[in-house]
Amino acid sequence: MAHISIIVAIAENYAIGKDNRLLWHISEDLKRFKKLTTGHTVIMGKKTYESLPVRPLPNRTSIVITDIPGEKIEGCVMAYSIEDAVNKCNPAEENFVIGGGSVYRQFLPIIDKLYLTKVHHAFDADTFFPEIHFDEWDLLEKQDVKADEKNKYNYTYLIFKRKSCNKYN
Repeated sequence: MAHISIIVAIAENYAIGKDNRLLWHISEDLKRFKKLTTGHTVIMGKKTYESLPVRPLPNRTSIVITDIPGEKIEGCVMAYSIEDAVNKCNPAEENFVIGGGSVYRQFLPIIDKLYLTKVHHAFDADTFFPEIHFDEWDLLEKQDVKADEKNKYNYTYLIFKRKSCNKYN
């Protein structure tokens, strides 16, 4: 089975977006996202796809999940359910779920790795990441980053691996 990971930046209150937009701009986090996902498959809902500044993301296979039967987006692999998206993942590589909230919620129970950027601030939002039960995860890496002239928020990079196996791995 394919190895599926989530990559996400969340606020202290689990906020991830508002009005189909990101809540902050952290250049280094965007560079990290690009470095980790380039050359891999990225999985997202249609609203997340529509929010991207460049569509589809260059040098990545984009799986877009939609509930409209037969819908097509040029340059993308279409999936019509979470199971369909899982079946279209590349079993020889790590595949990354990149949003949005509903897609994260449905994938969280079946992924085996979580790349989390935790922004140390609470934001007003309309889209949230589901609650993470940290007792189900082993912390592999942690890197704290202080606010500076380019970014006004402290944040932390965290990488977790699920403690127990699941049906997709």
